[in-house]
Amino acid sequence: MKGLEFLLLLLLLLLQMAVMLCTYHTQSNLHPLILVPGNGGNQLEGRFTGKYKPSSLVCNRWYPVRKEKGGWFRLWFDPTVLLAPFTKCFAQRMTLYYHPDMDDYQNAPGIETRVPHFGSTQALLYLDPCLKHISGYMAPLVNSLEQIGYVDGENLFGAPYDFRYGLAAEGHPSHVGSKFLQDLKDLVEKASAENGGKPVIILSHSLGGLFVLHLLNRNTASWREKYIKHFVALSTPWGGTVQEMLTFASGYTLDVPLVEPLLVREEQRSSESNLWLMPSPTFFGRNQSLVITPNATYSAFDIPQFLEDIGFPQGIHPYKTRILPMVERLIAPEVPITCIIGSGVKTPLTLFYGSDGFDKQPEIEYGDGDGTVNMLSLVALELAWAEETKQPLKVIKISQISHTSILKDDIALEKIIGEISDINSHVPSSDV
Repeated sequence: MKGLEFLLLLLLLLLQMAVMLCTYHTQSNLHPLILVPGNGGNQLEGRFTGKYKPSSLVCNRWYPVRKEKGGWFRLWFDPTVLLAPFTKCFAQRMTLYYHPDMDDYQNAPGIETRVPHFGSTQALLYLDPCLKHISGYMAPLVNSLEQIGYVDGENLFGAPYDFRYGLAAEGHPSHVGSKFLQDLKDLVEKASAENGGKPVIILSHSLGGLFVLHLLNRNTASWREKYIKHFVALSTPWGGTVQEMLTFASGYTLDVPLVEPLLVREEQRSSESNLWLMPSPTFFGRNQSLVITPNATYSAFDIPQFLEDIGFPQGIHPYKTRILPMVERLIAPEVPITCIIGSGVKTPLTLFYGSDGFDKQPEIEYGDGDGTVNMLSLVALELAWAEETKQPLKVIKISQISHTSILKDDIALEKIIGEISDINSHVPSSDV
């Protein structure tokens, strides 16, 4: 009899535990959270069509080494890009082309691309899952979020995208970038619906923050009120960055060894999103000299002439028509925003080129920032929205944290998770 009583008691305890777990999942105070990566912050796949014309025998026969079903291969990040012959193949396949008649960007002829694992964090953890130790991206951040109860696919989601493409000013098509905004909007609504109608927290890094701000401003106030709980932006270049002028002038390898900057310069110049990240005249002004050569000095107002002089005149028209009108003003979406930024890391402020021209890396004068984005750009929302009484804005500076270490440094992660926890614990008066 005692054995039967014990079994009944055990069954009752198990039933209570099941009810508690069910209650936890359905009544958790965690708002659904969507991660939006930065430039180069997620995997990208490609495949060839009949129009593909390899630039060399190496590109045709030996690169890529592996292909998946349907001919898809890892386009970004592929470690073979570190080897000079393959660097050229990579650059050819990553290059975008602006078509004046269409007023939009497209892939190189014969190249199809796709973004894997939309909706999941899987494509954001590592740029190459086979090389986790050298290609980690958001894995430490996701791990920290999981420790406070977030679960991928349940209340935690990822929004990877083709980061080469950007957005354009009103009246100009931007097919790929606009589709991403629609996909992100759909994901926000899906995440909310699957979590009891709770509004969503969006957490972005770098370039992703610019996309999110446009998502908010391109939808109605009623949509934002219903679906957005809070927007947390990490290391966002609201006003562009001087580093981008170095990229366009001389190529930039992110300090990756062995890669020759000039081999990737044309591909980097072709990126629509890179053009978007040029220093904004609104914030950098006329008086700040950003590039100095023996024959000319360039401010943020001189970028069209700068593009001409570095040998990239094809960038002038899309910059003037698609980019400039879009970056002239940062519109406040009137949803709570928290910016978490690094500071105290030397960041390119002025580039000095000698008589050798732009094919040589410049001498650099440094200023404050996160090593990639200038402080002026990181705090641009404070400057732009100083008079916006309906825009909740909080800026958190973390000393000696770089643009990328903010995603893995223990102190930075503690700050980020602390903010997410505070946001989750805040109950608006309308909900009380």
